[in-house]
Amino acid sequence: MPTQDEIRAAAGRIAPHIRRTPVIRLAPAETGLEHPLVLKLEHLQVTGSFKPRGAFNRMLSAAVPEAGVVAASGGNHGLAVAHAARSLGIRAEIFVPEITPEAKRARIAATGATLTVGGAAYDQAREASEARAAETGALIVHAYDQPEILAGQGTIGMELEEDAPELTHVVVAAGGGGLYGGIASWYDGRVGMVIAEPEQCPTLMVAGLMGQPTDVPAGGIAADSLGARRVGDLAFAVMMEQGGRAVALADEAIRTAQRWLWDRLRIAAEPGGAAALAAVLSGSWTPPAGARVGVVVCGANCDPGSVAG
Repeated sequence: MPTQDEIRAAAGRIAPHIRRTPVIRLAPAETGLEHPLVLKLEHLQVTGSFKPRGAFNRMLSAAVPEAGVVAASGGNHGLAVAHAARSLGIRAEIFVPEITPEAKRARIAATGATLTVGGAAYDQAREASEARAAETGALIVHAYDQPEILAGQGTIGMELEEDAPELTHVVVAAGGGGLYGGIASWYDGRVGMVIAEPEQCPTLMVAGLMGQPTDVPAGGIAADSLGARRVGDLAFAVMMEQGGRAVALADEAIRTAQRWLWDRLRIAAEPGGAAALAAVLSGSWTPPAGARVGVVVCGANCDPGSVAG
């Protein structure tokens, strides 16, 4: 797991390239809950998700070969890598599965990166990207299972603690676990971590039950962003050391959180971006008395018309 010093170093490294996203505080009267909420609005990050933090940190921490970088993604990580590569003058090749929405594909292609679509799910895209890297010598920028990626995502925790030091719990969405692993590494046990996962791809929950990373199905409305079939080894190690309560969410709970964000705050979050809030609104996780809860709204790459319906 990355140390606080490594996360601070990542923050300095990536600062010229990312936004420090704001927080918004919501009183119980605004939410109908018994506790206040602090939302970390990471959907306002460049490219519309938290992913550029890790992507920039990986590229700026490594000697990038002439062949450039290669990445596999359901969409958000690929867009982040393509954006970072363009910003740094690096070639990029992005592999996405067939489930990646057209809106995300178009944004990746618009960066000038080479886009390859193939395979039904993320794992097939990942395997193709690894084969391509072996062929060309390009640097792999993994979506969630590299130390530099976790350190980059951990900068969200650093900012959140600075802006909302009163928090007792932080809720994050998880697919492969990079966001959870980075933020949990920053807090190092100082808050309770809650991991929100779609019930059709509960990678961390199943890994915790089995005692090791284990393949799970990858489906549901958030599969394009949270559809890893297996938690990353690094995030699993963080969970074994730091702990964390994993909760599984029905698609309808996630959709309800999307509509809540739009109706109450005019935030158009994608399903994966609303999953952490869904854990709170749906009652899948009940905070203890006196809790002060932070929620990371982590992505907004969706068709806005799909949110308000």
